[in-house]
Amino acid sequence: MLVVAKGGTKGGCSPTGCLVDLNGGCPADLKVARGDGSGDNVACRSACEAFADPRYCCSEAYSTPDTCAPSVYSQFFKHACPRSYSYAYDDKTSTFTCASANYMIIFCPLPYTSQKVLGARQDGAQLPLVNKTMMYLKTRHSSGSSSTGWKYHRD
Repeated sequence: MLVVAKGGTKGGCSPTGCLVDLNGGCPADLKVARGDGSGDNVACRSACEAFADPRYCCSEAYSTPDTCAPSVYSQFFKHACPRSYSYAYDDKTSTFTCASANYMIIFCPLPYTSQKVLGARQDGAQLPLVNKTMMYLKTRHSSGSSSTGWKYHRD
């Protein structure tokens, strides 16, 4: 998904988003399987949702930036999508403002759209595209299956 500010002034009006299919590399503990018994992964939950543990939810004794650190799970998301929010106190690298802007949200962008919109980024936010599609992460937890997304916007 890409979020592109149109016509904004003052502030970081550069595009942001995530070009990675997170389902492929989702840690086993966070996977959400299809309800038909096939075992296909259809989503990747946050550690907070998966475990309901205050350490992962940044709640109770862990409710401040000093007591709630990124977990191995939030680091999986941050590595895949460096400019996206990965846990409750991820403000320094994931909060963007753009005054007086309209926004275009592109779901499952085509590769040439992503390259045209992102251009040559200096902040490491542009991720490589593989086989003219979204990057697919594989880890030792991967089932090896791939899923395809719907295209909501075509540039």
